[in-house]
Amino acid sequence: MDFNPKKKTSNFVLLAIAFAIVSLILWNTNSFFKKFKEEERLKMEIWATAQSELLQYSEDMDMGNLTIKVLQNNTSTPMILMNKDGSIKTNNIPKEKVEDSLYVQRNIRKFESENTPISIDQQGEHLATLYYGNSEMLNKLKYYPIALLLIIFLFGAVIFFFFKTNKASEQNKLWAGMAKETAHQIGTPLSSLLGWNELLKAEKINPEITKEIQKDISRLETITERFSKIGSLPELKEVDIVKETKEAYDYLKLRSSKLIHFSFNTKVEKLPVLLNHALYNWTIENLVKNGIDAMKGKGSIAIDIIPAGRYVNILIADTGSGIPKSNHKTIFNPGVTTKKRGWGLGLSLVKRIVEEYHKGKIKVLSSGKEGTIMQISLKVKT
Repeated sequence: MDFNPKKKTSNFVLLAIAFAIVSLILWNTNSFFKKFKEEERLKMEIWATAQSELLQYSEDMDMGNLTIKVLQNNTSTPMILMNKDGSIKTNNIPKEKVEDSLYVQRNIRKFESENTPISIDQQGEHLATLYYGNSEMLNKLKYYPIALLLIIFLFGAVIFFFFKTNKASEQNKLWAGMAKETAHQIGTPLSSLLGWNELLKAEKINPEITKEIQKDISRLETITERFSKIGSLPELKEVDIVKETKEAYDYLKLRSSKLIHFSFNTKVEKLPVLLNHALYNWTIENLVKNGIDAMKGKGSIAIDIIPAGRYVNILIADTGSGIPKSNHKTIFNPGVTTKKRGWGLGLSLVKRIVEEYHKGKIKVLSSGKEGTIMQISLKVKT
């Protein structure tokens, strides 16, 4: 959201100026088109007058060079002259088409729709009717505003996508910076917690207590590692996808409500995949927690690992209220969330981790009243 009113005002001013310039260009083009059309009409009326003189010409009359020059000078405007006896004369129309009566009739109707026919009369007697179309230059000019609007639209689209990409890049840098700063800030109290836990061990406190504290400290170290990796290319190592998924699953199971029933199924005991441990665990955690939220803290979560040729599919199923079909594609966009709280970044990060960092795929496999199944597909290491 942009909270800078000056920036908004300047954007509106630039938009108004651009609109005014485009409107002025279109208005001038339209005015020029009308003027050019009027001049062409005048030219055709002069030609019709010369043709009238030609039709009245007899051998004992001196027609003069001007009439002949006017008749011969028009080499651009297509025309059809229909004499009163029904005979037809054409000009600036392909010779091979003149013999086709249907083609001539179609052109007469077309010319009549483009320009009002000119009646050639002499002393009250109708001699012929002149049908003429737009010249090639006029036709090009007619489509010029459309071409101009298309160019402006394409130019505007390029600018829009440029600024959108630039803004997205700036936002990514901001989030990466915030994530790294968060990792840095967590580091200080984490070091202190490690020291305090060692002191508790030295005081011979119940080992079960210090063991659980150590687990949570390790968890904080994992979270710190996750945030520190945002914005940089993570290191991928060959690991067993079954073992990694089971570890993430077990951690969440122990720290979730007893009202949640967890199940873990795999069709293979071991499968090597190139993974980043911290980021993959983050992915599983996000998807499982989303499922728990969708079930409002009560229901079933199932994780299934299914080999599929060169890939392995990890399915995370819940018995929540489901995702509307219209949101299946947008649910992974930044800022999209159905929760009252949250920034809508969880699934966006999941998509980035799976597709950009691990070159895999993630999608909503199915969703309805019975629940949702999310599918992660990762390439198996061969």
